[in-house]
Amino acid sequence: MSRAVASNDPVFDVAVIGGGVNGCGIARDATGRGAKVLLLEARDLASGTSSNSSKLIHGGLRYLEHYEFGLVREALGEREKLWAIAPHIVWPMRFVLPWVRGLRPRWLLRLGLFLYDHIGKRKLLPPTETVRLDRHPAGQPLKPEFVHGFIYSDCWVDDARLVVLNARDAAAHGASVHTRCPVSRLERREGLWRIETPHGAFTARAIINAAGPSVLAVLDRSGETPRQAIRLVRGSHIVVRKLFDHPHPYFFQLPDGRIFFAIPYEHDFTLIGTTDRDHQAGLDAIAASDEEIAYLCEGASRFFRKPVTPADVVWSYAGVRPLVDDGSGKPEAATRGYRFDLSPAEEGAPILSVFGGKITTYRTLAQEAVDHMAARVPALEGAHWTDREPLPGGNFGVDEADRLIERLRAAYPFLEPHWADRLIRSYGTEAAVMLGEAKRLEDCGTHFGHGLTEREVRYLMAHEWAREADDVLWRRTKLGLRLSAEQQAGLRAFMEGEAQQ
Repeated sequence: MSRAVASNDPVFDVAVIGGGVNGCGIARDATGRGAKVLLLEARDLASGTSSNSSKLIHGGLRYLEHYEFGLVREALGEREKLWAIAPHIVWPMRFVLPWVRGLRPRWLLRLGLFLYDHIGKRKLLPPTETVRLDRHPAGQPLKPEFVHGFIYSDCWVDDARLVVLNARDAAAHGASVHTRCPVSRLERREGLWRIETPHGAFTARAIINAAGPSVLAVLDRSGETPRQAIRLVRGSHIVVRKLFDHPHPYFFQLPDGRIFFAIPYEHDFTLIGTTDRDHQAGLDAIAASDEEIAYLCEGASRFFRKPVTPADVVWSYAGVRPLVDDGSGKPEAATRGYRFDLSPAEEGAPILSVFGGKITTYRTLAQEAVDHMAARVPALEGAHWTDREPLPGGNFGVDEADRLIERLRAAYPFLEPHWADRLIRSYGTEAAVMLGEAKRLEDCGTHFGHGLTEREVRYLMAHEWAREADDVLWRRTKLGLRLSAEQQAGLRAFMEGEAQQ
């Protein structure tokens, strides 16, 4: 793997626009090959689609029905690779798929799960098993009519932390990362790109446009004519107090042909989602509609003994997926694959735009994007490497997380079990770096609540581009679910005070 070399050259080899999972993955890949990289994000890292996903690293079992075997194979192959390079934020789960009388027949589900087990490169994840739910702990929270089912493997990911860790690794390799730095204009000048932002102008030999739902808006600022259409599809989720005590998530089928998940979340909650609705509104304030919340509650109530109502929802969120417009009728049928559009050589300095994608395949998308641009920018011609090198804090084995938690508590006796678990699941081996020489809770400064201390917040501000309270509460951590309004106000005042210094 090549390492970026410090340079006084003011020209970047490539400017990546977009601080979501694709943009940060591309920046990481490119810097590791030795290129001089600029990463620009208009808001906070992972502030859009990439922190509002279902938080799964999965092959996409339902995509088999749409004959997207190549996409499913690629995604399945990524599960164990991502688990290996980020075992602190990616871990396996055994999903329960109840059979629903009158919908897909049992033999068809079993056939699909057989393909799911065998077309990927599964080595560590256990295979599918058939279960009687009336004799299994996962059947206890369900209504008694759900007797038969299957249990299969996929993985969970802390999506926002995946983005931040890719950006951190890009910066460690020499990338220049700028958040809250929107691009206002792109212009070709003398074979290079001039990139104008409210914070100054930059120059680059090439641009990779990974702006997600804003990909066409970025193209418009460059004067380029888009050669690919996108379809904006909103996916909404709800979070309720936990509906079950066992570790198994559920994959449910609905009579309208859609599916949704119910997943253990942050120890004390259950995450339910997602919807697929065409999104026609703007991108500034995306939220789950009352109709979508009611739909998810009704869907969950079909299966769980305890009904779920909108009054039970403690948090909801929504993200807009920028899908390739393949002419599909229903939003859920639109491909989750990705495509690239590289400007012709005769137009001068190249711009490559990324359309589509899903969080599971972000690493292969990034690798292919850099490969595409390497034909025009020799600095990007290095070898592939991102499937082997761990992300920051991920330099330990996939079965060692519990051991790390024990070691952290031994080194810092003031840590309560859930606190230590959260720190390892967020920072991995770098949790000790963040805590430093602290011997007592008092050494960590102000305690904002639920294990969030001044020491951690300062670390996030210094090393992870956190600037505002929501960056910490809803992206670097999910402690917004736990901190009271008063505690959140205290965090907000502290960060505002630090920003003014």
